[in-house]
Amino acid sequence: MTTPRIRLIVKDAEGELLVAQDGLHFCFYMPQSHEVLKAGIQHALDLYLSTMGGNALDSSPDADGYWQPLDATAWSAIHRRLHDKVWASISLAGRDEAGDRFSFEYIGHAFDQPDDFRGPDAVSALRVSFPTKFLKTHGAERVRDMALEIARPLPFSSGHAGLSFNGYPTASTVRDEAKRLAFRHPAMDVVNLDDVARELGTRVRAPAWMNFLGPPVLSELGGIEALRSRLHSPETTVQALGQDRAVVTLGPYPEAGDTEQGQLLPAYRELARVLEPWLYQTSDPVDSDFFSSTRRWQRRFLD
Repeated sequence: MTTPRIRLIVKDAEGELLVAQDGLHFCFYMPQSHEVLKAGIQHALDLYLSTMGGNALDSSPDADGYWQPLDATAWSAIHRRLHDKVWASISLAGRDEAGDRFSFEYIGHAFDQPDDFRGPDAVSALRVSFPTKFLKTHGAERVRDMALEIARPLPFSSGHAGLSFNGYPTASTVRDEAKRLAFRHPAMDVVNLDDVARELGTRVRAPAWMNFLGPPVLSELGGIEALRSRLHSPETTVQALGQDRAVVTLGPYPEAGDTEQGQLLPAYRELARVLEPWLYQTSDPVDSDFFSSTRRWQRRFLD
């Protein structure tokens, strides 16, 4: 099992700044209000900290957007925001001694509140990310178990887990290199949670290593057995998660792919063809600077 080592660095007068790097993430999209989700989100946060270490997340933005250290008072405020409000927006981050990134992001809407400004396709969303070295140290089965444990209490409509660019790959200082690498390694995801949570609705994003499917897509596919019958790649598995949800896992470990080496990920392409009618696609131009918002990127396993 090998994964690309990616370090997108900007040099300035103060030294080097690591803007984006290889990592992994889990994302879940839920058309439910924060009130329904808060217990599951707390479970995800507790599990994340117990797995990655209590100090993995050590900062959060203040009201003006400036990142501040997480002390006991700040943690109390975050827990009040999570449990005492009808909606929540939480962003937590940290780095270890090697500079590798950790993050926990959550957007919880209040769909029954008229003053919760959102579009018709908005969903509540969770994204957690962590360094690739966790995979290399603990193995793919540990990563898979963690994703499943986070997923089980969440009433997701869709979700995915796999390799990703962590940090800020669409920042202007590194965007061109990130775009080149992202198209070279198509199973390394690039996602802006705010943008996706605003527009996804009940659609699904392009295939990843683990693909979580719930209503309505899974039922429109004909259910778990019908989905399983359409997937023929030998290492693809379809596992039921209750009566109306499932996870499709594309092989025993996450792959990045490498178009320059002919690694085109046929299992990912097969699932993309099956999911194409429900695929999240925007109408942004192909050459948009924000490549992760373009149809070309979103259809990278199809075209």
